[in-house]
Amino acid sequence: MERFFKLKENGTTAGREVVAGITTFFAMAYIIAVNPSLLSQTGMEWGAVFLATIIASITGTLVMGLVANVPYAQAPGMGLNAFFVYTVCFALEFTWQQALSMVFICGLLNILITVTKVRKYIIKAIPHSMQNAIGCGVGLFVAYIGLLNVGILQFSSGVPAMATLNQPSLLLFLFGLLLTIVLLVRQVKGAILIGIVITTLLGIPFGVTVTAESVSFMEACRQLPTTFGAIFTAEGIPSLFTDPQRLPLVLITIFSFSLSDTFDTIGTFIGTGRRTGIFSEEDERAMESKPGFRSKMDKALFADATATSIGAIFGTSNTTTYVESAAGIGAGGRTGLTSVVVAVCFAVSAFLASFVSAIPYSATSPALVVVGIMMLSTLREIRWDDFSEAAPAFFASVFMAFCYSISYGIAAGFLVYCLTKICKKQASEIHPILWVATGLFVLNFVLMALI
Repeated sequence: MERFFKLKENGTTAGREVVAGITTFFAMAYIIAVNPSLLSQTGMEWGAVFLATIIASITGTLVMGLVANVPYAQAPGMGLNAFFVYTVCFALEFTWQQALSMVFICGLLNILITVTKVRKYIIKAIPHSMQNAIGCGVGLFVAYIGLLNVGILQFSSGVPAMATLNQPSLLLFLFGLLLTIVLLVRQVKGAILIGIVITTLLGIPFGVTVTAESVSFMEACRQLPTTFGAIFTAEGIPSLFTDPQRLPLVLITIFSFSLSDTFDTIGTFIGTGRRTGIFSEEDERAMESKPGFRSKMDKALFADATATSIGAIFGTSNTTTYVESAAGIGAGGRTGLTSVVVAVCFAVSAFLASFVSAIPYSATSPALVVVGIMMLSTLREIRWDDFSEAAPAFFASVFMAFCYSISYGIAAGFLVYCLTKICKKQASEIHPILWVATGLFVLNFVLMALI
């Protein structure tokens, strides 16, 4: 284990990696119940999506851990699954088989741009100031997810406000948050996981920690054939190209899937990997001249790209690298052993779905908030006294949380960065790849407005 995962070299231990893996799993376990609930609205069987979600998560996370040796977990992405249901199926009136087919093609496209190193070159083209801003933005986004999940932030007529603290779930959240902060300040090992466990147990007498109803494992197995391989039937990929009038819409939708998936992953890797040393610049430079996938970044990007197509084959929307992986990284995870532990937890959850889903947001949200706080350390690297650097950094970081999307935050940052460089007559300093990426974002916004 030491030789395979290089624990000492990465400054970690097996025990710390196990704790980190369990922490990450608890932080993202909600997807096991949420994803089937969303996708089943399109007519897909709940149990089939339930198993597809777990299988895609296990596969992608294992590849991330065993091939790339990095502590990231994968699962069907929130936001992308909502786009799948409400935009692609409901608004654009595609069938779920066609939507899955487009996700599969999106995965193949992502594999192509990963094999050709396009995604890696995009990362290298992002200026240092923007990378720090993205790291800060991911931290804000993670903390914002925690606050929204537990419901402490509410919106009335579009106006945000703090919820009235008269609900057991909110009081439990505040207790968990304060407990986790105290444990971290006292430098208690496994502080984040301890906070989750204690808060979950305390939620039992208050009725916050409750088991949820779900389809049994055997019933889910019987339903899985309804989605497995559906993209290869007549209702799947072939049906996308039978109506020439719908072909432009198909291509636009695949493009939107791919753009969001690509930059969500890039944002997560930059936001968490560079700050902690998981992806070191020295590692990237050392491997840059060698062919194939040699660096951690290369392998991690490939693992992320393949997971989407695999998930679509089984019957789920885009599988992506989860920003909640930051919870495990905050708990000390530094190698692929963390990912392997997450994958094992997902496998066990297939048989214990009702118990896993019992872990309330009140217990996992404090972990996301404190990890978000940790990630804000990149703020000090930004030159806030230089407005030409401060403005792009602000939009890149704040828009991630406000728009609830890593890719939209990156888009806003890129646009303002290019604008400031043009105004300073320094357009020549903008990397060509950055110009192309910004243009693609603009094109995506225009196309989405038209459809």
